[in-house]
Amino acid sequence: MNPKVDWFFEKDTKWQAEYKHLRTIVLDCGLTEELKWGCPCYTFKGTNIVLIHGFKEYCAYLFHKGVLLKDTDNILIQQTENVQSARQIRFTNIQEITEMETVLKTYIYEAIEVEKAGIKVELKKTAEFNMPEEFEKALYENPDLKTAFDALTPGRQRGYLLHFFQPKQSKTREARIEKCTPMIFEGKGLNDR
Repeated sequence: MNPKVDWFFEKDTKWQAEYKHLRTIVLDCGLTEELKWGCPCYTFKGTNIVLIHGFKEYCAYLFHKGVLLKDTDNILIQQTENVQSARQIRFTNIQEITEMETVLKTYIYEAIEVEKAGIKVELKKTAEFNMPEEFEKALYENPDLKTAFDALTPGRQRGYLLHFFQPKQSKTREARIEKCTPMIFEGKGLNDR
């Protein structure tokens, strides 16, 4: 146990008992406990394997390379359609966790083996992501914007494309593009400050 992570398990939440049980299970698998993204993250030789996090309706294990796991019990969930690598196992009560303990350890050990084998997730290329019409038009009409966008890292490009593509209404997509254009010119990602 890492004392820097204790606060997460001591805070008053509806998932406190579930978090503690998930922690015990993952630590039994010999992983190192760290704090990343404000959540307990469990690593093997410095590489992220699984983290514990919670939401309003559930708490979960998030396997960083979950897409590579066999999922023989069909329990891994893709959080959203845009998540390429990570997969969750969700829980709504401590009884579920207790009943699944053996299965959970099997998944954790498999994730460790994936890491030991050096298997990488083949991520979609930026060009494979949908580009909204409004952004295509903006890039066509402003070659400097296209140059600035092309100079961004692939991750930053994907972040913008996903952000621009989300709204259903064209005027909302246009407003997002207009708001983000100065950041693109500065070479910043959507969440850079």
